[in-house]
Amino acid sequence: MAQQSRPVYLKLRDKIAAAIIEGEYAEGEMLPSVRAYAAEQGANPLTVAKAYQQFQSDGLVEVQRGVGMYVVPGAAKRLRSSEREQFIGEEWPEIRSRMERLGIDPAELLERA
Repeated sequence: MAQQSRPVYLKLRDKIAAAIIEGEYAEGEMLPSVRAYAAEQGANPLTVAKAYQQFQSDGLVEVQRGVGMYVVPGAAKRLRSSEREQFIGEEWPEIRSRMERLGIDPAELLERA
């Protein structure tokens, strides 16, 4: 699915997942409140809440009532693994196909890196 056509809550979910993987939100650390994150991203708080709910449903964050949401231990490793599988299984075949259509040699890309 093209990034532009993805629902906003999934785009936000991807940003939060990247922040967890990169350690911006470390395991055991509290995520920003829904309202604070919505204001920071210029998003509707209900949209942010939906993205956060997905993390809770996936067992990657836990809620402490009245306090906030915390990243659970192992969340970064689990996210990295699932993101890697998604990339290899879904995104890479599309990229590879486009490279072939455009006549791009992988070695050429490595030279530019």
